[in-house]
Amino acid sequence: MTRGNQRDQDRLKAQKKAAANAKKTKESASSLAKRKEADAEILRAKQKKKEEAAAAGGGK
Repeated sequence: MTRGNQRDQDRLKAQKKAAANAKKTKESASSLAKRKEADAEILRAKQKKKEEAAAAGGGK
């Protein structure tokens, strides 16, 4: 063991870094629900536009 406790220190450092990244990317339940609703609204608008184009005789 010529490295001493370097492996343990590196492991702790990696755990701290992973924990910090997990906090940054985690969304709260309310913000996740808001984002899902916004995405659904966008998709509904796209679908409505497509149906209107088909009804108008565009067909494509």
